[in-house]
Amino acid sequence: MSGAPLLDLSQTPASGATPSAPTRHRGLGLAVGLAASAAFATSGPFVKPLLEAGWSPGGAIIVRLTIGAVLLAVPTLIALRRLPDGWRTVAANWRWIVAFGVMGVAAPSTLYFLAVERLPVAVALLVEYTGPLLLIGWSWLRTRRMPSPGVLVGASLAMFGLVAVLDLTGAIALDPVGLMFAAGSAIGNASYFALTARPSPVPPVAMAGLGMIVGAVVVTVVGATGILAVRMPFVDVTLLEGTVPAWVPLLVVGAVPTAVAYGVSVISVRMLGERVASFVGLSEVLFAVLLAWFLIGERPTTAQSLGAVAVVAGVAIVRRWADRSPIDLTGPADLPSTALPR
Repeated sequence: MSGAPLLDLSQTPASGATPSAPTRHRGLGLAVGLAASAAFATSGPFVKPLLEAGWSPGGAIIVRLTIGAVLLAVPTLIALRRLPDGWRTVAANWRWIVAFGVMGVAAPSTLYFLAVERLPVAVALLVEYTGPLLLIGWSWLRTRRMPSPGVLVGASLAMFGLVAVLDLTGAIALDPVGLMFAAGSAIGNASYFALTARPSPVPPVAMAGLGMIVGAVVVTVVGATGILAVRMPFVDVTLLEGTVPAWVPLLVVGAVPTAVAYGVSVISVRMLGERVASFVGLSEVLFAVLLAWFLIGERPTTAQSLGAVAVVAGVAIVRRWADRSPIDLTGPADLPSTALPR
């Protein structure tokens, strides 16, 4: 993650936003998006032991975002120093940075952890990843234009594959409050992709770092009010069939699925556009299944393997139709100017 490429990307809209976008940028964006998804997927296997050991979702999120903000601080400062009028640019875009920190960072992470407390992880993941469908629905409502057939087919196939990957068979008792939290995380998931795809002069790594700071502050303030329970006991946790101090999974969660994943993902979204990138993000579920198999011995079933193929095929179809019809899928985040306070 050297400074130069990040600055180059930050000066242009999402590569997928125009038909003239270089194919190499799209391929690179896909590779970067998959790397970000793999990093995001490490969150669950390392956070779950903390929650089982007595940590609250609020406590885990505060530490996670704080570590992420600290790790991204230096890259953020370097990126802004290399940008002409860096801090003036930040000041001119503060509303979008705050919106990204609240809706794109703090909300989906916190609400997902709250959902996991009350729901099976698979159910919470599935509900959160309806975010791409929300983006398609938003675009449909905003433009009054039905998505192209390829988009609908790819979206349906990808979501069908997710159901199979998560193997939601049998009777599952679903907590309505947990479902509410999961639905909120889906809105946050969609907001993340929409906000990061918006053309902005703020470098991607700086957007991620500043958004992380905003997210950490917001969650800490909410926790201080008592609305969000915050428990951070000094305990050992069970991880990889062994016992380790709580700070071990905390460092992993703060670094890999937070600082690294958010920093890399912002670059991918700007290169691909929010809708294509959001479907590439579905691969996080595939990586999560593989990590669960490797780390805690949860071997995927035949249905999950077939679902993985369906998800990949769905993403490929969406991306192919995005290349043919950039207006439908790969335009920059089309949020109206009234979406944020003036």
